[in-house]
Amino acid sequence: MRRRMLTSDGLQLAVVEFGGQGTPIVVLHGLMGRATTWWPVAQWLVAHGRVLGLDARGHGRSGAQGPWTTERMTADVAELLGELGPSVVVGHSMGGLHGLVLAARHPELVRALVVEDMGVDFRGRSADDARAWFGALPQPFPSLAAVRRAFGWPRPEFGDYMAECAEERPDGYHLLAQVEYATEIAAEWAEVDHWDAVGAVRCPVLLVEAEDSIVPPGQMAEMARRMAAADHVRIPGTGHLVQSGDPEAYRSAVESFLSTHM
Repeated sequence: MRRRMLTSDGLQLAVVEFGGQGTPIVVLHGLMGRATTWWPVAQWLVAHGRVLGLDARGHGRSGAQGPWTTERMTADVAELLGELGPSVVVGHSMGGLHGLVLAARHPELVRALVVEDMGVDFRGRSADDARAWFGALPQPFPSLAAVRRAFGWPRPEFGDYMAECAEERPDGYHLLAQVEYATEIAAEWAEVDHWDAVGAVRCPVLLVEAEDSIVPPGQMAEMARRMAAADHVRIPGTGHLVQSGDPEAYRSAVESFLSTHM
């Protein structure tokens, strides 16, 4: 089931209800993603609570309006949790960063947090590479198979993920998130770190790192060291999308964490 929420700056965001009852569990997708990419995980996560996903601004079926900053996008999540009450937050990549900053800024809203393959310090990297790569993609794509091929090397699971984030239009398939918004979001990561948020998080945290991670080496372990109550696991053989690279290992780690902290 899908519904809409209105943010404090007047933007309509899409919320997906996956089912389940009890404690709210809010899943947050990565850059260029959408809430429905969590569907395979939600099938088992509903045994632990009421699972909801948010399409971040500029993504999925949500409206598109800046500012494209971590603070504004984190505020969107805070407004959703303000409706739901204290929740467990599970975030991948960009969503993990938003969950972490949310837990630091609004500790009363986050009961526990899972961060999947995301760091807090990418300073020195350039968004120009991302802009050039996304800009070179042949939109519109002639088919969903073409979307999978464009994004699926060397990790086929990422091609499947991005196929979920495309829609058919009269001239072919287009990504739902616009490249210019995504690159503005990534550009901020190259300029601003969030180490201050790491030290302010007090809820239980599970940090799940890919073997072939996008995060600078050692950073997630250092994040765990600076947090009050954090576990850090690194899952062999996985890329950035850990939940699809080794679904069983990811599920085992998350369910073990939830069984202790819910």
